[in-house]
Amino acid sequence: MIEKCPVCENNLIITKLFCEHCGTTISGQLGSPISPFSMLNKDQLEFVQTFIRCEGKFNRMEEELKLSYPTLKNRFNEVLCTMGFLEDKEQKSIMLSKEDRIEILKQLNQGAITSQEAESLLRGDRHDEEDNPGE
Repeated sequence: MIEKCPVCENNLIITKLFCEHCGTTISGQLGSPISPFSMLNKDQLEFVQTFIRCEGKFNRMEEELKLSYPTLKNRFNEVLCTMGFLEDKEQKSIMLSKEDRIEILKQLNQGAITSQEAESLLRGDRHDEEDNPGE
């Protein structure tokens, strides 16, 4: 069964059920995505398969994937985030892109922000534009 739209790759939801025995059809929006795993992209699914194959042991995954523990931990957190298992504050921190993190560190290096501000931003504590009108 396909779980992603072949056009835009968004999740598909069940809208119709049919009983082969009596011919009954039930239609409408019948729920959320088919499984939490349907929210994962191909790379994330491969990561989860490796995680399962390695019995959740990052040291075995490090050997198999040739990746460092921090990289594996970040990928694991991204999977948790995508599946909705982390709270909002945790998600914000994890969802910072590599480029966002580099930019924060550049600003710190240039003295544009303090170390406390950099730490806060790296944790995902974003400030609204109202708080920082000059940005």
